[in-house]
Amino acid sequence: MSTTTVETSAPTAPAPAPDTPRRRQRRRGERGPAARLASHILLIVASLIAFFPVAWLIFLSLGPDKDDYLHPGQIWHTMSLDNYAFVLRHSGFFDWLESSLAVTLGTTLIGLLISATSGYAVSRMRFPGYKKFMWALLITQMFPIAVLIVPMYQILSDLGLIDTYLGLILVYCTTVVPYTAWLLKGYFDTIPFEIDEAGRVDGLTPFGTFVRLILPLAKPGLAVAAFYNFLTAFGEVAFASTFMLSDNKYTFAVGLQSFVSEHDAQRNLMAATAVLIAIPVSVFFYLVQKNLVTGLTAGGTKG
Repeated sequence: MSTTTVETSAPTAPAPAPDTPRRRQRRRGERGPAARLASHILLIVASLIAFFPVAWLIFLSLGPDKDDYLHPGQIWHTMSLDNYAFVLRHSGFFDWLESSLAVTLGTTLIGLLISATSGYAVSRMRFPGYKKFMWALLITQMFPIAVLIVPMYQILSDLGLIDTYLGLILVYCTTVVPYTAWLLKGYFDTIPFEIDEAGRVDGLTPFGTFVRLILPLAKPGLAVAAFYNFLTAFGEVAFASTFMLSDNKYTFAVGLQSFVSEHDAQRNLMAATAVLIAIPVSVFFYLVQKNLVTGLTAGGTKG
């Protein structure tokens, strides 16, 4: 009698379904590919528009003739650096550079010192009339330059500061201090008051607290104020052309006018000089650009 063994197989599990790609959920605020592409195109176009005047100025500075701007296509065949060589050798470029650096750096340092101490005092101290003091600074910027030139000329003449760097620096400080004092006051408001109290506990005077604790924390705001002071003094024309009488004391902005006369305008030399003038500003911007964006945004809100 034979026995047969029946093998019973275990029930097989159903075959896994093929993996279907899951659609990634878009996070809130995340833009799609089309939106990112559109934003990149928009930024590229905006960058080209912003850079075009600079590129056009550099292109015109390479043309040898003063009327090349009327037919720019011919510049490609006559391109040279002769305009730069002429400006550096046969104009007062280096005198203008010396005057511009003296006035600009003096305005930047003195204006920064006055505005920083004023902004800190109004931010931390509650002396009688501190609000009216800030509003008085702001009102001084409501007067147009044409109204201020005559009384300022009379004041500088009485003080013997006409045709001096110090006189022009003081005039520029009256322009830059009101704005930068407000700017730095807003930035100092974002620094916690507990830092001042900690400085007093450690035995620091109010001035020592300001110099050793507050100023290092206010570097972004100081960078913005310094950049504003630098640009204002570097590009101003009306005051410089009125109060500086000697040719060797002209700033860059005034020196450019020497290429324009009643019946002639050497635009190729003006373009070459303008390109050379942009170099100091670019260097200064490079030195402060790390703190520039932070200072522009942080000073606008009170933390």
